[in-house]
Amino acid sequence: MAGVDATYVPARAGTILGIARSIAHPAYRRLVLAEPWLRLAVPALLVVFLVSLVTGASLQAVDARNEALNDAAAEIDTLASLAARVLNAEIARGDSPAATRDLVAAFERQIPAPMIGNGRSLLLTDATGALIGAIPAQLATGEPLVDVLGSSQPLTTFADRAGVLRLTLPGGTDALATVRNLGAGGGQLAVVQPVSGALAPWRAQTWGQMTLIAAAAFVLLAISAAYFMQAGRAKAADEICDKVKERVDAALNRGRCGLWDWDIARGRIYWSDSMYAILGYRRRDEFLSFGEVNGLVHPDDTDLYGLADMLAASRTTAIDHDFRIRAANGEWVWINARAEIVDGDPAEGPHLVGIAVDITEQRRLAERTATADMRLRDAIETISEAFVLWDADNRLVMCNSKFQKLHGLPADAAAAGRSYAEIMDASRPPVVTTQALTGEQANIGARSFEARLADGRWLQINERRTKDGGYVSVGTDITALKRHEEKLLDSERRLIATVMDLKRSRQKLEVQAQQLADLAERYLEQKAHAEGANRAKSEFLANMSHELRTPLNAIIGFSEIMESGIFGALGNEKYTEYCHDIRQSGQYLLAVINDILDMSRIEAGRHKLEKERIALDKVMTEAVRSVTEAAEAKNIVLDLETLPAQTLDADPRALRQILVNLLRNAVKFTPEGGRVALRARSAAQAVNIYVEDNGIGIPGEAIGKLGQPFTQVETEYSKTYKGSGLGLAIARSLTELHGGALRIRSTPGSGTIVMVHLPQAEQRKAA
Repeated sequence: MAGVDATYVPARAGTILGIARSIAHPAYRRLVLAEPWLRLAVPALLVVFLVSLVTGASLQAVDARNEALNDAAAEIDTLASLAARVLNAEIARGDSPAATRDLVAAFERQIPAPMIGNGRSLLLTDATGALIGAIPAQLATGEPLVDVLGSSQPLTTFADRAGVLRLTLPGGTDALATVRNLGAGGGQLAVVQPVSGALAPWRAQTWGQMTLIAAAAFVLLAISAAYFMQAGRAKAADEICDKVKERVDAALNRGRCGLWDWDIARGRIYWSDSMYAILGYRRRDEFLSFGEVNGLVHPDDTDLYGLADMLAASRTTAIDHDFRIRAANGEWVWINARAEIVDGDPAEGPHLVGIAVDITEQRRLAERTATADMRLRDAIETISEAFVLWDADNRLVMCNSKFQKLHGLPADAAAAGRSYAEIMDASRPPVVTTQALTGEQANIGARSFEARLADGRWLQINERRTKDGGYVSVGTDITALKRHEEKLLDSERRLIATVMDLKRSRQKLEVQAQQLADLAERYLEQKAHAEGANRAKSEFLANMSHELRTPLNAIIGFSEIMESGIFGALGNEKYTEYCHDIRQSGQYLLAVINDILDMSRIEAGRHKLEKERIALDKVMTEAVRSVTEAAEAKNIVLDLETLPAQTLDADPRALRQILVNLLRNAVKFTPEGGRVALRARSAAQAVNIYVEDNGIGIPGEAIGKLGQPFTQVETEYSKTYKGSGLGLAIARSLTELHGGALRIRSTPGSGTIVMVHLPQAEQRKAA
C-alpha cells in the first residue's frame, strides 16, 4: 500500500495532505519501489541462508567425524607401538614368572594415563593368546584374545601388518583395534577403543556447533518475524492513511471546502482536488504559481502581493478573509479563507496552510435577506395601518410612520432597540377609551381591542405574539365601520320591533288556525278567507314595493350624483367608495322590489301580456347584451346561436325578462373562466330556447322545488351568492302565461340546461 502514491510523492511532499516530508527523499522512493520485491525476496533469502548454513554444518560435521576417527586410529597405532616397545624391553630382561609379573607391572606403570581415556583399553596376552594383563585391570579375565576381538578378525593373525581396523566385537560394539606381537615370548598386545569413545570429542564439538547454528537460526527467524510484523503494521498504517485521506476528501467535497498550502519562499501554492472541484478547473500541475492564483482573485477584494509582503515581514501570522475568485465558467465564487503560518524545516521556509470554504450561497442568501428586509420595511411603510414590532425583551424592532404619527413620536425617538417604556414616555397618549372585542374566540398570545381617539376616530388594534417571544401590533382605522355599525344597530332595533309585531301576528294566526280546526263546519268559509288573505298579501307586497321604489330611486340618483362629484369632490376617497356601495345596494334592492312586484302581479292575476309579432333574434341579442358586463367581470364566454328568420307572437318585454333572468342565474353560478350559451331551435309548431352553462349544477332532489317563489337551492355555492329566489319563479310563470313550459336538467359539478318551450301562434289558435 505504501507504493500506491509513489508517482506523486515528490510533488505532494511537505503539503497538507499529511504525507511525511521524508517520503520525498530519493532513497525512500527506491525503498518504496523495491518493497514489494523485498517482501518476496526476504523469505526466500532466509530459507536459502538457513539451508546453506545447515548443509555446511552437516558437511563439516561429517568431515570432523571422519577426522576424529582417523585421529583416534593414529593414536591407537602410536599407543600400540609405544606399549609394544616398552614391553619388549621388559621381556628382554628375563622369562621367569617373576619376570612376567614385572612385565605386567611395567605395562601398567609406563603407559600414560591420558592415553587410556575415552573407553580405550590395552590387552596383554601370553604366547597362548590368553589375557594376562589389561588396562583397565578388570579386563584381564584370562580368556583368549580371539574371543575378545572376535574369531573373524585378522588382527591376531597379522598383528601390526593389519594396522588399525574397525571391527565389531562379539558383544556387538563397534570398535577400533590393533594388535602388536611381543618379542620372542610370542605374546601379543592389543589396543581396543569403541567408536563411540573415539567420537566423544567430535560429538561434544558438534553439539556446540549445532547450538550456535540453532541460536543463529532463531535470531534470524525472530528478525524476520519482526520485519514482517513491521511491514504489516506499515501496510495497515498505509491503509488507514488512505482511508483517512478518502474520508477527508469526501468531507471536503461534501462541505464545499478546499485545502491551501502556500510555499511563501518558493512562491507556489498547492490546491487540494476539492478546491479544483469547487472552481471547476482541471489539475495540470501539482502546484500553481503565485501569479496564476493572484490573476484569478477579484481585484476589488484582496491583493495577494500585499498579503505576501505582510507575511514576509511577519506583521501577521494568520488570515481570515472573504474574497471572490473566478471559476472555470467565468462566474465569481465567494471564498472564505482561514490560514496561519506553519514553520517547518528551516531549509524549506514557512508555509501558509489553511482551508477555503465556498460561501457563495451564504452571500446570496445574505443579499436576498437584506433585499427581503428592505422590501418588508417598504411594505410596512406603505400600509395604511399603524404597525409596530417589539422583541421578547419588549424593545422596539421596527415601526412605520403611521405609528409615529399616531403617538406623536419624533424620528429619533422611534429608534430600534429602545424599550417600550422609553417609547411611551416620549409619546403623547392618544387613547381615550378602549374596549375588548366581543364574539371572537381568544387565542393564546393574541389580543384584539378597539380604541377611541381624542379626535373621535376609532382604531381596531390587533396584537399577536411572535415565535421568538415578541409581539406585533397593527392598528386599523375603523371609524367608518363604527358609524355603519351604529346605523345597523338602529336598523336592527327597528327590525326587532317589526319581528315582534310579526310574531304577535303569527300567534294570532295560530289561534285562528286552532279555531278553524275546532270549527270544521266553517272550513270553506275560512279557506275563502285565507285565499282572500293571500291576495291581500300580494296586493300589500305590490303596494309596498311601489312605495319603496320612490325613495330608492332618490337614493340611487343622489348616490350617483355624489359619486360623480357634479357639485364638487367629497374629500376622502372612502366617501366615493361608500357612495358606489350605496348605489349598487340600492340598484340591487330596486331589482328585488321589481321582482317582488312582478311576482305579486302574476300571483294576483293582474299581469297582462301584450303580444305582438317579434323577431326572436333581436330579443335574444338584447338579453345577451344585458349580462355581458357581468360575464366579462368573471371572464365567462357567452355563446349565442339564434334563428334569424324566426318570428313568434309573444310579449317582447316578458320574453326578454325570461331570458335575462335565466342568463343571470347561469352567469352567477358559473365559476370564472366558464362558458354560458343561449341557443334557439325550431320544433314542431313551437320554438325551444336553451340556456346552458358549465357551472356548479343543481342536485336532483332540489330541481323539483325550483320555480317556487323565494326558493333557493341550499348548497355551499348558493350560500355565497345573494339573490331573492324570484328570478326562476318569474321566468316559469311568464313562460306558462305564454302557454309554454320551462324544464330544467342539471348535473352537480357539470352544469345546467334550462329549456323554454314556446308554442307558435298557429298552435295556440288551433288549441
